[in-house]
Amino acid sequence: KFFKNFDTENPGYSHQEAAWKRLSTLHNAASTLVATGTGSGKTECFVYPVLDHCARVAADEPGIKALIIYPMNALASDQARRFAELVDTIPAFKNLRVGMYVGGHEAEPGQGTRMTPESVITDRDTMRKNPPDILLTNYKMLDYLMLRPKDRKLWEKNSPQTLRYVVVDELHTFDGAQGTDLAMLLRRLKARLQAPTDHLIYAGTSATLGNSQDTAPLREYARQIFGSAFPPDSVITENRQSVGAFLEDATVDFMYQQPERLRERLQNTDLSAPDQAVVAWF
Repeated sequence: KFFKNFDTENPGYSHQEAAWKRLSTLHNAASTLVATGTGSGKTECFVYPVLDHCARVAADEPGIKALIIYPMNALASDQARRFAELVDTIPAFKNLRVGMYVGGHEAEPGQGTRMTPESVITDRDTMRKNPPDILLTNYKMLDYLMLRPKDRKLWEKNSPQTLRYVVVDELHTFDGAQGTDLAMLLRRLKARLQAPTDHLIYAGTSATLGNSQDTAPLREYARQIFGSAFPPDSVITENRQSVGAFLEDATVDFMYQQPERLRERLQNTDLSAPDQAVVAWF
């Protein structure tokens, strides 16, 4: 059991526990890059530390405590359901509020004003009046959230120390001009909130970055995006077992024995009907 106040849905993989230890504010509280394969559970690497921190400080610190930036609305919507499910099913998170502010997802009047087991808060007036603990958005909407006077209310309850996490999912998609835009946005955000030096915990995830043993280019790329240093131990990668190690204690349930004259029988062209071929081949 890694976290004190709740159990994760499944025991953590080694790379997940390594990420939890670095990201958790009860442990290292350090910026981290998760560069593991597709389907390896990268989301869980940051979701649990973020939820755990927000649940522990929510009663004493109003305002947005974690900002999670996605490259696509579809990805944000998919992960919003994941957040809603965790808040609903884990008692330690029951009072947390998660909001999603992305283009094209403005709620209908009377809808999206509260958390449900399947959805987060999407009503913008609700979020302006009572900012969520965790905000899911994209980099374009983040620009609006700092420019438009009516959206600035989202940050009014934040003290310089309130925002603790800035997470960028699918970090590799922010390259070229888009990467520059994101880098400038994050610097403006830090200046707007007057966040203390080294206070923010940055996290980036990617299945396509960090495949090389030399992580220096990835860490330099992350430094340019986040404006913060990433030491060599900040990169979390996979340690896969070999087939031999994985199957070491497994029993052999079936072993194929090749019949005599197999090649000759498979190449037999004298079979006049399909049923004869089935009998001969199988």
